[in-house]
Amino acid sequence: MPEQFSLFNEPASPTLLPDLLKEIRACTLCAEFLPLGPRPVLRASETARIMIVGQAPGTRVHATGIPWNDASGERLRIWLNVTKEEFYDESKISIAPMGFCYPGKADWGDLPPRKECAATWRVKLHEATPQISMKLLVGAYAIDYYLGKRQRKTLTETVRHFRDYAPALFPMPHPSPRNNIWLKKNPWFEAEIVPELQTMFLTRLAQGV
Repeated sequence: MPEQFSLFNEPASPTLLPDLLKEIRACTLCAEFLPLGPRPVLRASETARIMIVGQAPGTRVHATGIPWNDASGERLRIWLNVTKEEFYDESKISIAPMGFCYPGKADWGDLPPRKECAATWRVKLHEATPQISMKLLVGAYAIDYYLGKRQRKTLTETVRHFRDYAPALFPMPHPSPRNNIWLKKNPWFEAEIVPELQTMFLTRLAQGV
């Protein structure tokens, strides 16, 4: 597990969440490395009990400022069995990817989230949202950060053994269309694990603020 993160949230920071969000949204730390410039995209509240931790915004999310506003988001909402209205209700669901800004394009897809982002903001965000009781770890970068040495040798095995971490931490593959091959090779995920994900997720969602 990374040294900077504890499975259990630390006591709340004196920094109020609204002030922290203003700081994050004004961040230009990685500006020289970001091809489209900085535009941190995240949502958080002091009442949400669930946090969705993805990778980093893509170009569409960067353009709109709306997280998961793409094909990956459509599939994620199907997996969670929620409407757009429910998904974007930040009083119940926080959305905070590992990198808040679009990192740029690589030959195989988007570049990894900038490491400076998590190192600068992640712990502060957790300290300001101690009420979060379930984090969905969507994709390898979130899984690596939160599970560290606790994860299995492969993402597939980590996802298969989600009960070792859930419900506080729920590892899952990224819903990107680039993962269609993985989903076809591993039909057990949507057949067996997604129903359990929905049950845990919707139970936390129903607990309200």
